[in-house]
Amino acid sequence: MAEGGDATRDETSGIREDPIAGIARNDGSIVVSLAGELDLYNAHEVREALLECCSEGPQRLVVDLSGVKFIDSTALGVLIEARTRMENRRAFLLAAPGLETKRALEISGLDRHFSVHDSLDAALAATL
Repeated sequence: MAEGGDATRDETSGIREDPIAGIARNDGSIVVSLAGELDLYNAHEVREALLECCSEGPQRLVVDLSGVKFIDSTALGVLIEARTRMENRRAFLLAAPGLETKRALEISGLDRHFSVHDSLDAALAATL
């Protein structure tokens, strides 16, 4: 029985991805790439990363959502909070949301408040 329990723990221990897949800085822009499931359990990590990036005062902060499989209301709230920390709120852009993430933005009505772009390149090229 102990062996089975250990095997199960080993199979599930690394199942959750790090929500911060990467942070890139280039020419006054910061791109924060998020990944996996963004929810109550890791929203604090996303919050810390985004608020730290906002505090740098970038000309543009792009949140790349292409690797996000699921986003809940807690994580959506983190995006709202981060956007409010930007001096120019129009400089906070969302890029490449997948179908589920796009649907969450639409259902919540946040797609009308955020600048949402179909690709990272489109977000980086957008006029602010």
